[in-house]
This record gives sequence, structure tokens and C-alpha cells, in this order.
Amino acid sequence: MLETAEHPAAAGMDAESFEAFLDQLRRFIRDRLIPAEEEVFELDRVPDALVDDMRDMGLFALTTPEEFGGANLSVSQYIRTVREMGKPAPAFRALMSINTGMFTTALMKGGTADQQREWLSRSAAGEVACFGLTEPDSGSDSAALKTRAIREGSDYVLNGTKRYITNAPSAKIGLIMARTNAEPLPRNAHISAFLIDMNAPGVSIGRPDKKMGQSGAQIADIILEDVRVPAAALLGEEEGKGFLAAMQALDSGRLSVGAAALGLAERALETGLRYAMERKAFGEPIAQFQLIQAMLADSRAEIYAAECMMLDACARAETRGRISLEASAFKMFSTEMCGRVVDRVVQIHGGAGYLAEYEAERLFRDARIYRIYEGTTQIQQLVIARQMIRDFVAGA
Repeated sequence: MLETAEHPAAAGMDAESFEAFLDQLRRFIRDRLIPAEEEVFELDRVPDALVDDMRDMGLFALTTPEEFGGANLSVSQYIRTVREMGKPAPAFRALMSINTGMFTTALMKGGTADQQREWLSRSAAGEVACFGLTEPDSGSDSAALKTRAIREGSDYVLNGTKRYITNAPSAKIGLIMARTNAEPLPRNAHISAFLIDMNAPGVSIGRPDKKMGQSGAQIADIILEDVRVPAAALLGEEEGKGFLAAMQALDSGRLSVGAAALGLAERALETGLRYAMERKAFGEPIAQFQLIQAMLADSRAEIYAAECMMLDACARAETRGRISLEASAFKMFSTEMCGRVVDRVVQIHGGAGYLAEYEAERLFRDARIYRIYEGTTQIQQLVIARQMIRDFVAGA
């Protein structure tokens, strides 16, 4: 479920304060983040000074309740914020999104009062978080997860490897999924979640993976070798809650990825329109050519459709809570839409769109991952269809 507090309808800033925050964020993106993109690409990480600026802006605390140092944004407010953060280089959103999405959601839905007090406060203060579910042999098939957590007295000992983990090289805190029982059945019932200090003995991080795009947004393996944690690190202090916590966090994550893809598509279309107005052929801007106009118009219409889906899904989340079908539908449509828009923008640029000196080439590469993580398009299709079937059977 997507509540950011016990009563979702009551969550959030007042409208005037939120609009003022959003204006401030847009200026921060325009004046600080976009000018720093080249440095981020060169370093392949967000510079420390910018991370501090993001902390000062409260970007790691957007969804955290006020009692733990957060802004307690509503679902709609948070997703609108993510949409803006989708416009600069993806590294900036990636750095904050685990804190504000999966980590906070899982703690709010499954954590004890003591766990919330400690770990939400750390997250809101800007300690970068990671979420460890995927493994070398288990992605969408979470039941194949092999990382083990074995109870030894008042502790658990964790061993295993997590793969493709966003923020792993810079994370200070993590929520790590591990099997607390070797039995394969019932599926996912033996997967538990553990709150881990990433500086704990036995935790090591692999070399950051080289990727097609999204430079600066680092992913890497997390290797757990006899990592000993107290029983109080078990989310909810109850075995078997981990998979449920992960699934409850996925709705929020899918809204977030869809919003980020929407923001990137808007940035790409602005780039394409600007180029079409400046580039001339046969004595006039190519924006005057009807086939160029068709690509611009199709892109704008699809962006508008994704925006409407986003707002509707968020409104439903705030009134109904669980929106697995709507979150999957929005994530699927928005990320596929983004892929079509960036492809058109490259096409509008012609040969120049294939050159790294133009922004269109980078945006094309950055967009591709959105159709994969938080569940591939094909996984979203399964989620949507299965929910349709359940609804049909229930109504029969």
C-alpha cells in the first residue's frame, strides 16, 4: 500500500507550501543540477557537494513522517516531485529514490516503532539507502532467492550476494532480503527483510557495473559474508514478512519510475523541439515540415496521456490504498512512451542524433532501463492481466 502515514488523506504539505517547494526545486534543478551533469558523467557519481545540497533541500526525507524529520508528502505530491527530478540526469533521482520509496514504505508498513524511530530518522537525514532483493539467479522470480539468514542465539548471520543494487557503492543503510528457512514452499513465505548498516563487518561492495546509460547512478553487487546482525534488525521482528514488505514497496516504486520516465520524456521533447526550431533545411526551420510536426505532436499527446494516468493513479492511491493494477499500468505505459519519445527525438535530429555531442543520444540511452527495472514491461502485463482475472472471478 502507498500510505505515507497512517491516514493517507491527511498526509502532505498544504497546497500553497508544496507549490512553493516545487518552484524552489525547479530552480535548484535548473541552476544546480543540470549545470553539474557533465561533472556527474565524468565522475560517474554525484559529487559530495551536490549530495549535501540535496540533503539541505530535504530530498531524502520527502515521504518520511514529520516526527522522524521528514516532509510527509502525500502520494500525489511525492510523485509530482519525482517527475521534476526525472528531468536532470537520472543519477540525482536514483540517489534519493530508494530512501523516499522502497526503504521508507517498507519501514512504515512493516517496521516496529523502534525500527521506524532509528532507521527512518537516519534515512531522512540523508544516509543513502539501498534495497537488496535481486540476486545473480533471482530477479522477477524472487522465490529463487538464495541469500540465507540463520538464527544464532540473539543474532542472525547472513550470507549471500545481491546483484544490480542501486546505490550500493554509496549506501550507508540497507534493507536486505534473505531466506530464513531453506524450504521452498510456500513460495516467498520464508523470505525476511533485514535492516543493515552497510559498514557492518562482512559487508563488501563489488566494483560499480558499467552500464548503457544513466551515468552517475551507480549499481553494484553486495556481498554478505557471515554478517552478524541482532534479531532487532529483522523487519517487524517477525520472520517471513520480507517478501510482503518488498511487494508493498513495489507499487510506490512503479509510480516513481513511471514519473521519472515522464520527466525524462518531457526533457527530451524540449530538446527535440528546440533543435527543430533552430535547425534549418531548404531555408526554413525543420519544425515547419509536417512529418517533423507529426513526431512532435505524437510525443506531446503521449506525454499528456501519461500525465493523466499518473494523476489518476495517485488520486486512487490516496483514497483506496492498494493500486497494483494502476501502478503497473502507469509504469508500463509511461516507460514505453518515454522510449518512443526519445527515439523520435533522435530521429528529429537526423544524423546529429547519433552523435554523443548532442543531448538526444544520451537521453536515448538513459531511457532504456526504465522499461526494465521495478519489473519489466512483460511483468507489468502479467500483473495487470492477473488482476483483471481475479476481479472477473470475484464479480462472477
